[in-house]
Amino acid sequence: MDAYLLDWANLLLRWLHVIVAIAWIGSSFYFVFLDSNLLAPTADDLKAKGVDGAMWAVHGGGFYNPQKYLVAPKGGIDSKLHWFYWESYSTWLSGFALFAVLYLWNASAFLVDRQVLDWSPVAAGFTAVGFLVAFWFIYDAICRVFGFRPHGERIVAALLIVVVAFASWLACHLFAGRAAFLIVGAMLATAMSANVFFWIIPGQRKVVAAMTSGQPYDAGALAIHGQRGKQRSVHNTYFTLPVLIAMLSNHYGFLTSHPRRWLVLCLLMAAGALIRQFFVQRHGWHHGRARHPWPFAAAGVLVLLGLIAWMKPAPVPASAALPASVGYAQIAPVLAERCVSCHGEAVQMKNLRLDSQAQVEQHAQLIYQQVVVSRIMPLSNGTHMTDAERALVARWFEGRGRAP
Repeated sequence: MDAYLLDWANLLLRWLHVIVAIAWIGSSFYFVFLDSNLLAPTADDLKAKGVDGAMWAVHGGGFYNPQKYLVAPKGGIDSKLHWFYWESYSTWLSGFALFAVLYLWNASAFLVDRQVLDWSPVAAGFTAVGFLVAFWFIYDAICRVFGFRPHGERIVAALLIVVVAFASWLACHLFAGRAAFLIVGAMLATAMSANVFFWIIPGQRKVVAAMTSGQPYDAGALAIHGQRGKQRSVHNTYFTLPVLIAMLSNHYGFLTSHPRRWLVLCLLMAAGALIRQFFVQRHGWHHGRARHPWPFAAAGVLVLLGLIAWMKPAPVPASAALPASVGYAQIAPVLAERCVSCHGEAVQMKNLRLDSQAQVEQHAQLIYQQVVVSRIMPLSNGTHMTDAERALVARWFEGRGRAP
């Protein structure tokens, strides 16, 4: 595919993915909020209708009164029943399409880091997809075997922590750093969407069909669908922040290039889960059903502060060999060796050329940001740019206009 069209596909798919992800996460957070804030009705008319919980809210100049029924509403449903599932499916489909266009199509550049593992792009691509599939089957088996035993959710949580940690370690030993972070996030996101597709929606359809059929039904037999749907929905809300930080963090080279990047990823996701627990339990605390959740927020913040302190780079001593003033002539050989293979006459990834002084001067800010500040480029450091070369580029950028 032409690089120009590939960039447009990347942009438009990323835009679509963000839009539908906002819709999915927003609706997920909203329903968790509702479940935690619905109160048993006191009005006789609501009790007569079979309302299990209700609340009042104000937004956009109007009042809203959402109500929850655990049985078929008496009198039936007199309007269209809305199903929340396309937000999930659209998020996964657009995300996988973006992953295919960016990572699978250019596996040799985005998935493979020869310094991590020297293997074929085809094998890397199939293995990356295998992570998504394998995690779903492992996660689903854990939930079905242990989910409804005594203390089942604690067992599930403990096993998932081990599985995700191992997957993070393995991904970071197979793929380029950026790809590893993204694959682990996509792995969790795949399980979230699969929960909706395989369990939550099918179970709800069975319950709705039974309750609206007008025929007698066994409420006990249907209860398992509600229990399983609730279980997977709760898992999804705890996966959300870990998925988001995994997706976002792959844009930050200081994270993905760290020697213990798998542990960095695990700790970031753990902080996200702890902070999400704070918001979930906060609703129950307001109604006196749970203790104040501040320890979860504090633990999440401490994990992040610990990461910041642990990852702080050691001061780089000033190199006596580094010139006081650096001009284009001194960085040109570095760019030619490290950058022009992807940004030159033959190939212009991102429609960017760095094989002339005019082009380099035009994109000086971008070069400085990507090479020195974020250290994202060269991609996965595939051309082995050294710290001394990055320092040379930094000195050139900082002294522009003063050196020939």
